[in-house]
Amino acid sequence: MNDTGSRQSRIIKTSILGIAANLLLAAFKAVVGVLSHSVAIVLDAVNNLSDALSSLITIIGTKLASKEPDRKHPLGHGRIEYLSALIIAVIILYAGVSALIGSVQKIIDPVTPDYTAITLVIVASAVVVKIILGLYVSRVGKDVNSQTLEASGKDAISDAVLSVTTLAAAVFFIVTGISTEAYLGAAISIVIIKTGLEILRETVSEILGERIDAKTAKGIRDCVTAFPEVYGLYDLVIHNYGPETLVGSAHVEIPDTMTADEIDRLLRSITEKVYAEYKVAMTGLSIYSMNTRDDEAVAVRKEVSEIALAEQYVLQMHGFYLNKEERTMRFDLVLDFDAPDKRAVCARVRDKVHALHEDYDILVTPDYDIADL
Repeated sequence: MNDTGSRQSRIIKTSILGIAANLLLAAFKAVVGVLSHSVAIVLDAVNNLSDALSSLITIIGTKLASKEPDRKHPLGHGRIEYLSALIIAVIILYAGVSALIGSVQKIIDPVTPDYTAITLVIVASAVVVKIILGLYVSRVGKDVNSQTLEASGKDAISDAVLSVTTLAAAVFFIVTGISTEAYLGAAISIVIIKTGLEILRETVSEILGERIDAKTAKGIRDCVTAFPEVYGLYDLVIHNYGPETLVGSAHVEIPDTMTADEIDRLLRSITEKVYAEYKVAMTGLSIYSMNTRDDEAVAVRKEVSEIALAEQYVLQMHGFYLNKEERTMRFDLVLDFDAPDKRAVCARVRDKVHALHEDYDILVTPDYDIADL
């Protein structure tokens, strides 16, 4: 079985386990909650049902996301997993809001709970099951890079904490005769709503397109610059079309002495190596030509770099090339997102360089701080 098939199989098996465990817990809690008139336990049962539904959506989403690319979706259907997480977040939010409404109604019109030893044992057992389930699902989610599984695992651990609170309220009632059920139900509802909002925020951020993590960015940089012909890697952009489909582009800085054939072979080798090590398909590799035959050009590059990096909001200068015959000079500036006027920053740098090299036409291109390189 290939990596994609193995990943899909693990997600589905883990989700089926989650469905079975949550349905079993929901049934026990519903019966106990109704018999003991405990709104908190009933709400816990409802939460377990929403968790089971979430696991079912995870299975459906994983199946759809694993469909082969087609003419309409040439990069596959992997982003369906993020849409699945979005649906799960909405379900959790709905369950939380519904539970909050029910709790407020119980605060207005209270019902005295009736706990038994069996009730407490069942709630305590549910705590143990949810902790084990949550830790297992979270671990599998991290192993297979599944946002939905990780969210389900976190939710299960949160449920366990909430069940501990329910258990504490039951013991408190038995000892003091004071019922805090409705208020506890409201608190549980708020935590459920908070969990839903966090999953929603994380998923929307993923869909919008997040910055690639620094470790991966620097790893790809080191991978590419390990080639002796490459002086630097810049402008790395990674597009996420699903956990298993990453498409990238970048600029590589190479000597101005290389032939087209040499460049072609180099870029093909880079593409193969990056995919083998990071599973990122580098579909767009462009080149920066670097002066290597002219000591004066090397000195000017250093001079321009010092001028640029002394300017506020400039993080990096790259892509420098000096053409003496055409009297042109070009380079890119990576600018901080906090720069209020990026073109004004470039203009200031250009003017300072031009003051030293008046006979040159200077082209400065602004770049965004897209990756930690």
